[in-house]
Amino acid sequence: MELLYQIFTAMGVVLIGILGLLFLFATTLYIVDISQRKNAIRHNYPLIGRFRSGFEYLGVFFRQYFFAMDREEMPFNRAQREWVYKAAKNVDSTAAFGSTRDLSPVGSIFFVNCPFPALEEDAEKIQSIVIGSGCEQPFKAKSPFNISGMSYGALSKVAVLALSKGAAKAGCWMNTGEGGLSPYHLQGGADLVFQIGTAKYGVRDSDGNLSDKKLKDIAAHTQVKMFEIKLSQGAKPGKGGMLPGAKVSEEIAKIRGIEVGKDSISPNRHVDVDSPNDILDMIEHVRRVTGKPVGIKFVLGGCNVLDHLFDAVKERGLDAAPDFITLDSADGGTGAAPQALMDYVGMPIPESLPMLVNHLVGYGLRERIKVVCSGKLITPADVAWALAMGADFAVSARGFLFSLGCIQALQCNKNTCPTGITTHNPRLQAGLDPEDKSERVAHYVENLLHEVGTIAHSCGVRRLRQLKRHHVRRVDAHGRSISISSVFPDTVEGKPHG
Repeated sequence: MELLYQIFTAMGVVLIGILGLLFLFATTLYIVDISQRKNAIRHNYPLIGRFRSGFEYLGVFFRQYFFAMDREEMPFNRAQREWVYKAAKNVDSTAAFGSTRDLSPVGSIFFVNCPFPALEEDAEKIQSIVIGSGCEQPFKAKSPFNISGMSYGALSKVAVLALSKGAAKAGCWMNTGEGGLSPYHLQGGADLVFQIGTAKYGVRDSDGNLSDKKLKDIAAHTQVKMFEIKLSQGAKPGKGGMLPGAKVSEEIAKIRGIEVGKDSISPNRHVDVDSPNDILDMIEHVRRVTGKPVGIKFVLGGCNVLDHLFDAVKERGLDAAPDFITLDSADGGTGAAPQALMDYVGMPIPESLPMLVNHLVGYGLRERIKVVCSGKLITPADVAWALAMGADFAVSARGFLFSLGCIQALQCNKNTCPTGITTHNPRLQAGLDPEDKSERVAHYVENLLHEVGTIAHSCGVRRLRQLKRHHVRRVDAHGRSISISSVFPDTVEGKPHG
């Protein structure tokens, strides 16, 4: 009994001490809050007002897991993420008891099924498309669905390695993003598209200008199949890339040609490109030096841009044209970006993609220039829509992040990604196994293309790229559906292309 008494007495003393410290801490915070004038809530409601910021932060996660309906969240809802997770894990993705998708909102799209769908056993295999047939080393691209530009630096080395390995298994290409070519891109064995951003990371000289020697060094890698000159991207049209200094390690600095530990901020455009002819000059130069197909990437800001560019191509000849155009949507967004640009600048692909394709047809450039489409294309319906609108290929960034296990924690611009994808913290990276995740990347591509094929066959066509605009309908402001082909008519060469 005496021993128990001593134990309880000691515990009481400790508890009183803890309570005393807590009281002292709370009193200190109370005095600090009521004394300051920068935050009105904390001044008027000392101590209690501090909970507001915490609740605001936690609200994002509570909504995701407890309160938001399956199709309510942005930028990607639970139903979209769940489909990618199942596809990547190669588990049953069928649903029961009806769809939770509401088809009544204006802009909703659906596909028009055929009374005599194509039999799956008669369906033709996906055909490869040659990009840059006039180049010394053209690229025969196998997959209609590929990995969009994400830089090493923005992504961790284990994430890059997993994506590269997965792309090699799936037979799709992987875009390096503007951060240069890392050993992890090459180690995975994927076909690569080297992106030249406005800072020209990886192919710049000491003054930041394009280096022919470094271009040749990059092109010497047989895995590098094409070069993409990035003019703008969906997350931040008119703004360069932003990599926080906390992510700029010695290795990343060496690959990019920048200083360790300092913020890596690209110019908001190529300083040596100021007109459509300058763009074509740069394309011709890179193609001549590397011998490989060269294209451009941009977010469309209006049809006048296309008119000026294609007029310049027609004047100079078809050989001067880009081998491909990657069209990004205004609602793209893996990169860190100013909210104003992310929310309000640029055209989304539902409008800009048919505009681009129609202009290419109208100028007689459709066969010469291949179209790659990007922007929230993560499900089979998204990709099927892009192909029906006239794209040759679809690419995705965030879809592949989900295949790696991304939980949409919205920490991409920090070094705190809980899944190890966008962080260089070794402890957080330890949970991402490149071998396991590469299998998921491959499964994601295979299952997505299989279901795009299912949509195509339902519409009565045997191949994915046989999907056309008349196979898609969109709900208008009167609540009725109309054919996309009546909103964006297919043009023929020589007819108006506006």
